[in-house]
Order: sequence, then structure tokens, then C-alpha cells
Amino acid sequence: MNFHIVTIFPEIFNSYFNESILKRSQTNKIIDIKIHNLRDWTEDKHKTVDDTPYGGGAGMVMKIEPLYKAIQSIAPFTRPVYCGDKGARLPLRGTSGQGKGDLKSKIILLSAKGKKWNQQLAKKYSKLNNIILICGRYEGVDERIKNFIDEEISLGNYVLTGGEIGAMAIVDSITRLLPGALGNEQSAKNESHSQPGVLEYPQYTRPEIFTTRSFTPLIKGGRGIFTPFIKGARLPLRGTNGQGKGDFSGIKKYRVPKVLLSGDHRKIEEWRRKKMKKVK
Repeated sequence: MNFHIVTIFPEIFNSYFNESILKRSQTNKIIDIKIHNLRDWTEDKHKTVDDTPYGGGAGMVMKIEPLYKAIQSIAPFTRPVYCGDKGARLPLRGTSGQGKGDLKSKIILLSAKGKKWNQQLAKKYSKLNNIILICGRYEGVDERIKNFIDEEISLGNYVLTGGEIGAMAIVDSITRLLPGALGNEQSAKNESHSQPGVLEYPQYTRPEIFTTRSFTPLIKGGRGIFTPFIKGARLPLRGTNGQGKGDFSGIKKYRVPKVLLSGDHRKIEEWRRKKMKKVK
């Protein structure tokens, strides 16, 4: 799977894409991520990628020319790109214009106006070979870009400063579904939303019993708060520099459900099925 990300802030991605599953997936050649600086497709000395909106209004709008040039430059590696004249086609690199592009590719604009991203879309897109992600910024992108993309995608009903976080989320959620990306492929099959509208069952690990005890500060209006049960441990009081006094009381134990300790896999699976939550 090849990801191409077009952005005006390429450094944003360095840390996230070089840790954990995403780093390992790149090392193992399961995915390839290329970050493209949109300013590389500008022609003025200031590398301008935005301008004021026609008709007036607040903010700036991303210009279509550098975005179109970026798509034109990247997309021939993946599929034919349609340009200005109706029916006109750009030749594919390395094919003298005779070959066909890979139709298993998508060009996506990250936009607050887009279709909401979900696990079912991630599954659908995981079957592709190439995805180009365009990170919107400012007040949005010149509307004419819609003639050169396949889809607008949003993370949800809220506005972010730019599309970079959305691009990371899309790359991450798709990569997890690719063969070999996870240490145990069953992990992806049993996760929340792997079935439409279903959340994963609760998970527990050691210790079997987690114990706390309530600490009530001897100050006016003090509330009981919990601290892990450690012999001899003292909890400093807020606003007293740790010098205040109080009483420990009310030991509380949080246990792992007995069925998970039983070793009976049939009962465990039945318990897990019952604990899976359905959401609208």
C-alpha cells in the first residue's frame, strides 16, 4: 500500500509515522509513505499556496494551481489524471502515453465538509494500492479541486486547523487492517467497530486484584480521594505542600471477573459476546 500526503507542514508527520506499528510496517515494506510539500509546486518566490476569497470573507483559501500540479505530478504513478479539456488525458510516466494507470487508487481531500471516516471505509480503502491524501488548511480549498479528486473525507462534526491529523488517522486505521501489520491479526478482527455498530468487550490484565484506600483530608470541604494501596505510602494534600493531615479509610478492591480466570474458553467467549456493546 502506497500513501502520498500533500501538505504545507511536512514535518508534522515525522514523529507519528516513525513509531510503533507504522514504523514497523514501513520497515517490512507493508506500506510506503511519501510526504510532499505543496510549496514545491508553486512558482512565485514566496511559494504562495493561498489567497483571499472571491466575494470577500474572513480567512484565506488554498489555491487550485499548486494542488492541481501536485496531483498531476503524483497521480501518474497511480492512474490517469483528467485535466482541463473534457476527455483530455495526461500520459502516464514510463508508458509513452500508451499504458493505463492503476485504477485501485483514490485521491482524497481532508475537509470538514467531507464524508465521515469510519471503520467500514477503512476496510474498503485497505483494498486499494495507492492513496493520495490532500491536507486542507485555512478556510478551505478552492471548490474547483473537486474536479480532480475522488472523495472528501472528514474525521467528524468538528473543525481542525488542518487535514494533517485526519491524514494520520486514515493511514493508521488502514495500515492496521493490512496483512502482517499487527503481531496478531485477530486483534484487528475483534476490535471496536470491526463489526458495524459494535464495541469491543472489556479487557483486563495483571494484577488480579487492584486495591485502593480512601484518603480524607482534614481540611474544610475535603473530599475522599483514592490512592493505590501501598504499605506506608502517604498522599500529599493539595494546597498544603504535603504537610497536611488526614485519615486513610475505606479499602476498596477492584477484581478481574472470575470467568476470565476460569480457563474455560467456551465460557470466556460467551462472556465476551455478551459484553460487546452495540452503538447507533
